[in-house]
Amino acid sequence: MRLANLIGRATIVVDGRAIDVHRASDGELSADPMMMCDLANHSALRGLALNATASDWPLLEPAQLGAPVPRPGKGFGVALNYRQHALESGRPLPTEPHLFGKSQNCVVGPFDEIIVPVGCESVDYEAELVIVFGRTCKNVQRDDAWSVLAGVTCGQDVSDRAEQHRPPVKQFTIAKSYDSFGPVGPYLVTQDDLANRDALPMQCRIGGEVLQTTNTSDLIFDVPALVEWVTRYITFEPGDLLWTGTPGGVGEARNPQRFLRAGDVVETDIEGIGCMRNPVVSR
Repeated sequence: MRLANLIGRATIVVDGRAIDVHRASDGELSADPMMMCDLANHSALRGLALNATASDWPLLEPAQLGAPVPRPGKGFGVALNYRQHALESGRPLPTEPHLFGKSQNCVVGPFDEIIVPVGCESVDYEAELVIVFGRTCKNVQRDDAWSVLAGVTCGQDVSDRAEQHRPPVKQFTIAKSYDSFGPVGPYLVTQDDLANRDALPMQCRIGGEVLQTTNTSDLIFDVPALVEWVTRYITFEPGDLLWTGTPGGVGEARNPQRFLRAGDVVETDIEGIGCMRNPVVSR
């Protein structure tokens, strides 16, 4: 299934049509997009997708899409989880996942603005696959990892590199949690709708120029490994997000460096999920 947040309402996308979950279920299912994250609702959602006559519903207007998970209870990101990125950063390959927090306020939609605060000259792009938890879980074994996920979406882990590396102590969480620094979307895609959930081609483009390209099969710690790791000590809930890491090609590592400027348009494209297009503004 392809699930979306259309003008603040839970929506199933079938053949390019937007099926309003609340209306299609005669009010039995909530209009709140957060309900789509809960695996307990997925059988009912699949029933709507299979039984609804798509032509009875309006064509989807992508510009009206918000973040498919607009209010995650908690979010984390994974540092250095692609070999290319670890090498370009001049660091050894990690032997275990390295996590940082991304707060709820940074989450915006797939076509919303990325706001670079005035005076911030080192704001970087980072295309990522984002996994969405679908049930309350802890101590999940890797063989069961996909069973606790509602699905996946595209994401950007926008980062203020100056703040991230500012001494005396690096500020990863703050630098990656400014308002608008966590675009996600355009859809929440369930694993059964993916041809190969473990090998998804991904690109990041700015102004049409390809700056990052990879396949999620190149993750150092794949999705099952990450789920097993993060649930060792922390209980996860439906709607919690995990940005899984970015590939090589980030602006900080380029020569000359390439940071986000007002007027840029950042495209984040993952095959089977969709494409986000986030304009960059400064204010």
